[in-house]
This record gives sequence, structure tokens and C-alpha cells, in this order.
Amino acid sequence: LFSKTSGRFEDVSESSSETEEDEEQPVCHQEGNTDLLSEYWGIQKLAKYLKGGNPTATVIALCSMRDFNLTQETCQRAIRDIGCLEVLINLLDTEEIRCQIGSLKILKEISQNAAMRHEIADLGGLQIMVKILDSPDKDLKCLAAETIANVARFKQARRTVRQHGGIKRLVKLLEYISVGSTSLTPYQAKDTEIARCGALALWSCSKSTKNKEAIRKAGGIPLLARWLKCSHANILTPVVGTLQECASEPSYRLAIRTEGMIENLVKNLNSEHEELQMHCASAIFKCAEDKETRDLVRQHGGLQPLSVLLGNSENKPLLAAVTGAIWKCAISRENVSKFREYKAIEALVGLLTDQPEEVLVNIVGALGECCQEPINRTIIRKCDGIPPLVKLLTGTDQALLVNVTKAVGACATEPENMMIIDRLDGVRLLWSLLKNPNPDVQASAAWAICPCVENAKDAGEMVRSFVGGLELVVNLLKSKNKEVLASVCAAITNIAKDEENLAVITDHGVVPLLSKLANTNNNKLRRHLAEAISHCCMWGNNRVTFGETKAVAPLVRYLKSNDPSVHRATAQALYQLSEDPSNCITMHENGVVKV
Repeated sequence: LFSKTSGRFEDVSESSSETEEDEEQPVCHQEGNTDLLSEYWGIQKLAKYLKGGNPTATVIALCSMRDFNLTQETCQRAIRDIGCLEVLINLLDTEEIRCQIGSLKILKEISQNAAMRHEIADLGGLQIMVKILDSPDKDLKCLAAETIANVARFKQARRTVRQHGGIKRLVKLLEYISVGSTSLTPYQAKDTEIARCGALALWSCSKSTKNKEAIRKAGGIPLLARWLKCSHANILTPVVGTLQECASEPSYRLAIRTEGMIENLVKNLNSEHEELQMHCASAIFKCAEDKETRDLVRQHGGLQPLSVLLGNSENKPLLAAVTGAIWKCAISRENVSKFREYKAIEALVGLLTDQPEEVLVNIVGALGECCQEPINRTIIRKCDGIPPLVKLLTGTDQALLVNVTKAVGACATEPENMMIIDRLDGVRLLWSLLKNPNPDVQASAAWAICPCVENAKDAGEMVRSFVGGLELVVNLLKSKNKEVLASVCAAITNIAKDEENLAVITDHGVVPLLSKLANTNNNKLRRHLAEAISHCCMWGNNRVTFGETKAVAPLVRYLKSNDPSVHRATAQALYQLSEDPSNCITMHENGVVKV
């Protein structure tokens, strides 16, 4: 027994790849209705006419079969039990167009069910449908493409379409161009329908990385770009759906930017169709990793409609796409100023509660970027945004934790904000995230701790109140992750400003652990390591110990770096180390004077 599916394209919008698991198999359940049993036997009676061989009788049987509700599992079970599915697929391989059309109309209906999709693919249906795409009959092409769109929702089917030349044929369907017309002649309408069906099938197929590449090689990008200029939502939705799916690939992001597609994506953010708005926002979300794209979104007036769409908080998939686009666009400072002008920061803060994690990740990411401007940090505080942000530090979603630590850290650069974070025990929560097994979370938490320690009243006492907290920080210097090491060195720089805490981390062995990191070529790590060494020199015999643990000679090489911030930090460290005579000898031997 097989369950029904809605037949909508909702599952097509979710990104996947050929390496992922197939879709979940449907749950079996009984339907006890006697009416449904009569439908079962009704289809069984029609089956003998399908197998009879007379084309006219076959066509009549196909038409009669379509009078049943083919989305019901009872009807689908009947089609399977009597071998009708094999007959339907065999009919595709005949020369009788009426039989082919009738069969495809049924296959299009029943292929909305996950189990039937697998059966159709197993019986070789996709290979025949791909061949039909070459047919001169336009109705046949449309039906074949639409059925492929349904069946190709699992990875094996997508692979089959590609391996049998289906991608090239589907891209060719997009060549039926009627873009400029607002009112179409019947001929143009049919051409548009062919392109729409082709785009639907490409949308399903584009969830595979190899298929994305095949679409590009078949010349699909310029054709998708041309259809993006049309005004008909029924074709725009699968076209933009395909583009946003493919925008995970750098080659597509470059094409979307250089072939003028951003302007049309922005234009369709104002569409009346929420699904189209969602796919446009999702495409911008993926493409706005690149600065040029972020600038184009602003220049084409895309930031305002994105801000307006935050008001549509009931549609969660749309909200996830819009907040994602705002997050990535906010990486550019010029865009942040615009978002402030459009009151997007207040709207984002208002959405911080009762949202799915997918949406929260993007909202918090956007707020973290908006905090680049000091005035926005004040806006977040005045809108009571700090308590919900601190509360999110107790979550478990890794991506959310990375973003929320960044946002809380950015807010902590304002002393008034820091008072609220401290009162809510936010620093303790950040410190506990240093124990998180994910290095991205560890690093983000360590970076956030820096402004907290810097701006907290009585920071030294606060840090000492975290039982085992200083030992935890020092032990993170054993990490293999460069970002974790750089962030922990930055945290140690701030911690070491308090003499008592410096004494404690010295006892935990901070000096040899810092020295062990000195032979690095990573400029970010070099800078923060040199600053940490500089501050750790202020206690006891640490200067001498740094010399004994071979930290001095590598520091001299830092002066040959091309990064001025590395030069500055290294000069400070060498100044502190030079108060020990033996370190001066080491520096001289390593050519420090000339540099």
C-alpha cells in the first residue's frame, strides 16, 4: 500500500545532491472504504482493454481510467497489482500518439506518489520519456517533461535522465522563446508551455551537482536568463527555482551576476506570487556571498523589497529565504546603512522569538552583520534584542550558535549592552560554548569573549568566577584548528591584562603552549599570538621561559610578513621579550636589527 503525496513542487525547492540519501519511503496504511474497493475493481476491469491491442479501445480505456482519482492509493495499488504500470510504460514506446498522450497523462498523475516514481524508473520509463522529448508533437513533449519533473525527485532517477541525454533535450525545450509578449497567441502559448515543462524537469534534475554542470554545458544558463525576463509567473517559478538550485555552484553565481539576472530577480521580489518571491530571495541569498552581487542588489533597489517582506512572517519558507538574503547582503557596509533606513533591524529583532531554527540562523546572522555600525548596536538594545540573543546561546544548532555568538560579541563592544549581557549571565554561557565539540562554535565563542572581557566592569573578578574557565581556555591552545587558535590567543590577550588571571594561566602552562605555536605562517594567528605573548610577558619569569621554549626566533621572522598588523603585534612582543638579555642575543642572531 502506498500513501498519497500532495503533487505540489514543495520538495523540489529543497537542495540536495547525488551523494545524499533518496527521499523517505512513504508510510503504508489501509483504506477500508467500500467505495474505494469498487474503484479498485473498476480499474482492474479497464486493464483488459489496455492490454487488448486495439488502439481505439486502448485510448477509450485510458480516458476512462483518468475519470478515477489516480492520486488515491487504492487506484495506484490496482494499477500496480495487475501489471498495468508496465503496460502504460510500453504504450509510450508505440507509434500511436493518442496512446502515448493518454498513458503520459496517467503517469503524470500517479508519479506524484514517491513509491510510484521508483516503480516507473525501475521499469525503464524515464529512458522512453527522454526519447519522447525529441517528438515533433508539442503536447507529447510537454507531458513527457512534466512526468520527468515528477519522477526525477530522487537521485537515481536524476542520474538516469542525465545518462540518457535528457538534460540536453530538456535544455532544448527552453529554446521555444516567447519572452517579450504579455498577451500570447495560441502558438506562442504552446511554446511557453513547452518551456515551462522543460524548466520544471530541469528544476527537479538540478538538485544533482553533476546535472547542474550538464545544464551549464548544454547552454542552459543564457536560456534561463532570457526566460527570467518574461512576466508570466507560471514559467518564472520553475526558471528561478532552477537558478536558485544551481546558484550553489560558483559558475552559476558568476553567470547570474554577469548576465544581468540580478535585476530581474530583484524585480520579481515584488511579485504577487509568494513562491516566486521565495525562489528569488533564495537565489539572492546564495549569490550575495560575492561583493559585486551585493552591490548589484542595492543598485537595482532590492534591499527595500527584502525589508518589506520581513512583514510576511507567516510564510516560513519565504521568511527563511528573505532573512538569508538580508544576512548575506548585510556583509557590505553600504547595504547595512540602507537596511537601517528601511527599519529592517527593528523588524529582525521582532522576529527573534518563535521561529524555526533555519530562520533564526539567518536573522541572527543578519543582526551580527548589522552590528558593524555602532548605531545598530544601540537600536538592538533599545528594541530589547539582547535578552533573546543571549537566550539563544543555550541552543544546540551549530550554525545558530556560530551566528549568535558573533552577534552577542558585536553587541558587547558597547558598555551599556555589556551590562545587560553580564546581568543575563551571557559571558558564562559564551564560556561554556568553549566546550562545544565544533571548532567553528569554539572559535566564534572565543572571539565573542574578547569584547566581553574588555568592556565588563570588574572583568578580572568575573573571569575568575568561572570555575575551571581559565584552564579550559589554555587547553584550547592544543587545538589543530587555526581559527580556534587565533581566537583563543585573542581571548588570552584580554584575560592577561588582569595580573591575577595572568598568574593563573601561567600556572596552567600557557607559556610553553604559546611558544609551540610560534612556527606558523598564518598571519591571523601570528598577529594574535604575538599580542598574547606580549601580554603574558608581564608576569614572573615568563619572558625568560618564552626564550627557553624557543618562541623568540620565529617571532623575528614575523617582521618579514606583508601584514602591518602582524608587524605591530610582533614589535610589541619583541619589546617585552627584549627585557631579558638572552632573548636579545637570540634576536640579534636571527637578524632582527636589519629588519
